Amino acid sequence: MSGGRSRKLVIVALAVALALPGCDSLRRREVGPGNVPLETYTAKQIFERGEYELSRKDAKDAAFYFGEVERLYPYSDWAKRALIMQAYAYHENKDYENARSAAQRFIDFYPADDDAAYAQYLLALSYYDQIELVGRDQGLTFQALQALRTVIERYPDSEYARSSILKFDLAFDHLAAKEMEVGRYYLKRQHYGAAISRFRVVVEDFQTTTHTPEALFRLIESYLSLGLLNEAQTAGAILGYNYQSTEWYEDGYKLLQKQGLKPTALGDNWLSAIYRQMIKGEWL
Repeated sequence: MSGGRSRKLVIVALAVALALPGCDSLRRREVGPGNVPLETYTAKQIFERGEYELSRKDAKDAAFYFGEVERLYPYSDWAKRALIMQAYAYHENKDYENARSAAQRFIDFYPADDDAAYAQYLLALSYYDQIELVGRDQGLTFQALQALRTVIERYPDSEYARSSILKFDLAFDHLAAKEMEVGRYYLKRQHYGAAISRFRVVVEDFQTTTHTPEALFRLIESYLSLGLLNEAQTAGAILGYNYQSTEWYEDGYKLLQKQGLKPTALGDNWLSAIYRQMIKGEWL
């Protein structure tokens, strides 16, 4: 099946009724009129029943019928088409585990097919759409990032690459938000060492996210509380170099000024190393 046809099946509204004889009268899940077994219907008829169920927003039944095409006619072209549609139907039904399974089977069986990019994208979405609130475990976020990266790297020219890049950035930002939440928790309880380790992760590993300015400000707070003035001033210097127009720099500058300090890179510490790299244009 061409990529255009499968995307049309997925994106464009499906027909409300099917014209093929027998399709409308197929009983759900098991038999047709007069208790005729589902096996007596053609692959095309069963496939189009799956389309029909999608059109009436019954993704669960749609996934069933697409699965039956694969089961009853495993070597047909309809089976290949049904497999990608089954992955989509499972995803629509929020059955993410089965969506991943169906998408992965498609990738394994048809790696060179035009729809392999879409299958990989569906697999990534099955992780991405499960990303929980910031306070929850972030294992799925890491898996989403890995799967989205695969789309970006393996199918850079596909129509799914751009969407994957945007979602990758959002998932990446989500991980940084988790580190910030934990860091603020420790800072509030005056566990400064534990807080610093979390904010450091944001500055070193998530510097392209929206959380970096706050992380640097929190480092100023934490280091001042510990009396580590060189580190506090260096964090302020990085804030001033990259984020001078933000409220975080203004607040950080005030904190330093209260103790007669100013944003300046001092000493030989991890922040000073970052500042030197930044000046050379190696740190963004």
